Amino acid sequence: MKPIQILLTLLFCNLIFSQNSTLEVKHLNIEEGIALSGYDPVSYFVSNEPKLGDKKLSVKHQGVIYHFSSQKNKDTFLKSPTSYLPQYGGWCAFAMGDYGEKVEVNPKTFKILDGKLYLFYNSLLNNTLKSWNKNEKKLKAQADKNWKIITK
Repeated sequence: MKPIQILLTLLFCNLIFSQNSTLEVKHLNIEEGIALSGYDPVSYFVSNEPKLGDKKLSVKHQGVIYHFSSQKNKDTFLKSPTSYLPQYGGWCAFAMGDYGEKVEVNPKTFKILDGKLYLFYNSLLNNTLKSWNKNEKKLKAQADKNWKIITK
């Protein structure tokens, strides 16, 4: 009877953990399971410029695929993945702070603030990074609050 109990316990734990990761993934700005439109998350930090990653150099982290432009960046990510993940699930930081909604981003419009990656909507004549910079402290505080509400 003990082996059956152990098996059932393991299956139950697996079910709970897979549901939790699915709940997280539903909040992320991903397309076909790929984050950052295929841009290398480490490149934002090491070259201060987003570089398109190579799908041959990819990693699946918490159910999401990240592409890397070099093996070195991939290895760097693997050492500390959460250090390179975009804030607010990869949604527009300005929109999250201004009105608490998930808005698409232009992965080339970003800011590194206190060692964290923030992405912004930028299309036509609307670059929300400019608006963010005008009132960053207030918008960031509100974005943090709004993101906690959204991800509950």
